[in-house]
This record gives sequence, structure tokens and C-alpha cells, in this order.
Amino acid sequence: MSADLGPAGLARLRARHPEAVAEAAARRVRRPLLRGDGGRLMVIAADHPARGALGVGANGLAMADRGDLLDRLRLALSRPGVDGVLASADVLEDLLLLGALEDKVVIGSMNRGGLAGAAFELDDRFTGHRAQDLERLGFDAGKLLLRIDYEDAGSLDTLHAAARAVDEMAERQLPVFVEPFICQRREGRIRHDLSAGAVTRSIAIASGLAGTSAYTWLKVPVTENPDDMAEVMATSTLPAVLLGGDIGDDQDAAFEKWRGALRLPTVQGLVAGRSLLYPADGDVAAAVDTAVGLL
Repeated sequence: MSADLGPAGLARLRARHPEAVAEAAARRVRRPLLRGDGGRLMVIAADHPARGALGVGANGLAMADRGDLLDRLRLALSRPGVDGVLASADVLEDLLLLGALEDKVVIGSMNRGGLAGAAFELDDRFTGHRAQDLERLGFDAGKLLLRIDYEDAGSLDTLHAAARAVDEMAERQLPVFVEPFICQRREGRIRHDLSAGAVTRSIAIASGLAGTSAYTWLKVPVTENPDDMAEVMATSTLPAVLLGGDIGDDQDAAFEKWRGALRLPTVQGLVAGRSLLYPADGDVAAAVDTAVGLL
């Protein structure tokens, strides 16, 4: 598919030839999740828009321009050492049509129902990729968000749905990245608890989901005190990737936090999105290259 298609061209193609998505998926050159014994994963995340989370820093609609987002993603994916992308169906299908997913790890985002800022934000229903969708399209893995509020009885529904999704992925021998958080609602907003104790509990809970953990990976944040990460990551033997998350204005300090955690034995790589796609200085390539260098 032409890499020169802009938003208008993508819309025309989608309107006239919706089958082009399946055709592009069938043609896509695939690769192993990890390459070689010393392989490490560097994945760019872009599943935020599907949850209505479009903001980066002070710009509440930074990710709203799809053409701009696709340009940033294509640039990031073109950098040496970048293995793949995590996104919702619409973004992945745009990238498929643009030919940007050849020889890349493609991870589909599975539950996007907990819309940012909504009263039902913690009801993280599986409104995105299903296991059968990922299998049908020949994608390489899935990702699910698991936010647990001990004061919200609805968290049990989220746990149950997440466990069954892990089962469905394992039945197809597809890896699934579970991103767990212990959280609380404060002044109407969901706050993630990044203390060592909370992250430790979230890892223990995520590791025990479903009837098997054979295909489960963890996607974990760096704790408030990065020095706690070694003890926290000792909670599970499951392979893990670090969650990049928002890094604020001090990019160098954030990179240094990632550097230390990436040396831990169960940590296999890094998944980062807005911090690399929308760096404070605007230099996407440099931000991506720096992150790759940490691996």
C-alpha cells in the first residue's frame, strides 16, 4: 500500500475498499516477538485516543490530529531498534494501509471502555480488539489495562473480564501484556498509586490471573522511588516491559529512571508513547533514539 496516502487518501480507500485492511494484514511480513537470545523490545504506544485521552502536557488535544499522529508514528517506527507498536484497531489499520507495519511487532489494545474522566472510568470493558480479531488479522499480541480500586466493587468485574481475556489469548498462543495499577478516585479523578507496596500488589494480582500465565507479560510503571524497582520486580517471574508514561518537563530524569529499571532481570524492554511521540523539544527521532539507547 502506498506510504504517500494522507488522511483524505485513507478515507477514500476505507470508503471504497474496506477489504483493503484484511488484504494488507494478510500480506504483512511478520517477525518473532523477541529476536535472538538477547532480544529486547522497544514498542511505541498509541492507544490513548481510543480512551478519549488526547492530551499531552498542557495541550488537551495534542493527539487529536490523526494525520499528525500517523506521521509521528511512522517516523518513530522507522528508527533503528524500534520493534513495533501498540494501538487500537483504527490506528493499526491506518498503519497497515500505509505499509508501516512490515516486520514489526503489532500489539492490539483490547479494553478501552474506561473513558478518561468518565464516571465509569474504572469499568474497563473490552471494547477494542478481541482475541479472535488479533488472530484473524495476524497481529502478534494484545494488551489490557487492569485498574483496581479496593473501594470500588466494580473492580471485580474488571478482574473477571481480564482473566477471561487472558484465557482466550492463551488458547490461541498469543502473548498478552497486562498493565496493572492499584488506584483510587480522588476529587473525581483516578489516581494511580505508584508506591512500592501498591505496584508490588498489582504485579502479584496480574500474575495470578486466568487459568494459565504461560502467555502473560506484565507492563509495569517505574515506582515513585526508582530504587524500589528491584524489590518490586522480584514479585513475579513473568517477563515484563516498562511503561514509559508521562515524563513531564524533565525528560533526562525520566530516561535515567528507565535506564536503571531496564537492567533488572525480568524486564525485557520498554513501551512508551506520548513521551516519545510528543517530546517537549518536538524532536521525535531524537527522543526515540535516546530511548532505544537505554536498551
